[in-house]
Amino acid sequence: MKTEQSVVQNGPFNGRRQSLIEDARKERASVSSPPGPSSRCGSGDNFVFEEKHGRVKLNILFALSNEKNASFFKIGKIFETFEAKLLHIESRSGRRTKNSVHTSDLEFFMRCEVHSADLDIFINSLKRVAEDVRTIPEERVPWFPRRIKDLDKCNRLITKFDPDMDQEHPGFSDSEYRKRRAFISELAFNYKQGDPLPRVDYTAEETATWREVYHTLRAIYPSLACRQFLDGLQQLERECGYGEDSIPQLCDVSAFLKEKTGFQLRPVSGLLSAKDFLSSLAFRVFQCTQYMRHASAPMHSPEPDCCHELLGHIPMLADKEFAQFSQEIGLASLGASDEDIEKLSTLYWFTVEFGLCKQNGTVKAYGAGLLSSYGELVYALSNEPEYKPFNPEETAVQPYQDQAYQPVYFVSESFDDAKVKLRKYTDTIKRPFSVRYDPFTCTVEVLDQPAKIQGMLTQMREDLKTLQCAMEKLG
Repeated sequence: MKTEQSVVQNGPFNGRRQSLIEDARKERASVSSPPGPSSRCGSGDNFVFEEKHGRVKLNILFALSNEKNASFFKIGKIFETFEAKLLHIESRSGRRTKNSVHTSDLEFFMRCEVHSADLDIFINSLKRVAEDVRTIPEERVPWFPRRIKDLDKCNRLITKFDPDMDQEHPGFSDSEYRKRRAFISELAFNYKQGDPLPRVDYTAEETATWREVYHTLRAIYPSLACRQFLDGLQQLERECGYGEDSIPQLCDVSAFLKEKTGFQLRPVSGLLSAKDFLSSLAFRVFQCTQYMRHASAPMHSPEPDCCHELLGHIPMLADKEFAQFSQEIGLASLGASDEDIEKLSTLYWFTVEFGLCKQNGTVKAYGAGLLSSYGELVYALSNEPEYKPFNPEETAVQPYQDQAYQPVYFVSESFDDAKVKLRKYTDTIKRPFSVRYDPFTCTVEVLDQPAKIQGMLTQMREDLKTLQCAMEKLG
């Protein structure tokens, strides 16, 4: 789930790539940021979000028109003259600027560092060679979804392991497979919250791959999988058509989960960024792929596919305690810093994906990455890997493998114990507010004002009265 050194895009196809900085800024503008003191300061009209040792950091936006493309090299000269350090640069197709009748070829976003004393003249120098030069503040709290329909914006894909780009992917040389993947991914890309979940008519080859995976894994589950997983899988087999002969449809599985734990499914085109995936969990929404792994490697997939999702994740999400554990990781991610998102995604990796737990004195698997992989499931419960007790502070910084078996697995005493430890850990995440999920409106309430907290306490008192009344009736 980590995104370092990965290409991030807003859709499954190259032609749809947009600026993440610009999109995030527009999204933040549509919601109010939590109140509180900000660390940014201003120099004239210029926003500075960090000042240290006589140097300041700032974000700059500017445009280059058709007539001034050569000015980009002059901008480089300005950076050199003022000894400015470029920290990040991003470009996108331009728009009509307010100071010109021309449509610019490109707009640029730059994050840079410059000497404090040079700030104003540095900006003025840029204005001589570029158009619409402006600085923008750094948001202290990044944008995050507040309503379930905001998940339509949580669609940043990572092209890691993509069959169109990764030569090591089993489907890279199979043009028909890649076309099929593109077709199914397009269904997910066009999905909007509230739409009917798309159905996929799976081919005989895809069903054969599912059959082989299901048959092989089902044979070893009774001895290696945790009790909650086995219970969930048996319910899915009885009530949702799970079996070797057909691949379950998302709409049927989503309805099943909604009734059991309040979770629902949403189709996704591929591997999501950690931030967007975790945000979805906060709303009890699991982003689920619908495409099948390549037939040449039925027992291995370098990326999430419907075998991984439907066999690995779904039976566990049918358990109320585990569903609550998953949602709390998502809630903790809302408004968190990039560093905390990385740690939470690592926690997710070593629990929801590759977690082990103790049951009746025996170690069992509950992680989806294990329960959808025959080889690693057998390996993880052998004597070869190292076991460590689940400790969120240690787990959050443990290096992980996404192309080989894990050298280390973390063992929880129970889901309840893991949840208690997770809550204690998330209390250390620095946010100027707390959040609460409202299941009636499918919204996240930001508890950043006394009146909101008082309203929540009033509701809790009403709930306690109901419980007290129930106890009295029981004598």
